[in-house]
Amino acid sequence: MNTLAHAGPGPWILLFPLVWAVVVAGLVTLARRAGWRPGRGGRPYRDGRPDEHSPISLLGHRFAAGEIDEDEYWRRLTVLEEQFGRAATTKERRA
Repeated sequence: MNTLAHAGPGPWILLFPLVWAVVVAGLVTLARRAGWRPGRGGRPYRDGRPDEHSPISLLGHRFAAGEIDEDEYWRRLTVLEEQFGRAATTKERRA
């Protein structure tokens, strides 16, 4: 008597890796839409895009264009970080 059990798994064996690939791709897509990015601690920017009009970003553009020198850049950057940067974010989390 010859049954399917003795003939091997057949072409259906290809279905299982395909199902797992779809599950993994779905989980990665879900995680990315939720804001997770590999190598970064959560969502670094609003809406997934950098804020080009933030004061710190504008200061960086002015320094890169040569409008201000390095001393003025660092002086202004420390003031801006107190108000808009990491120091302000830490204060808001404590409150």
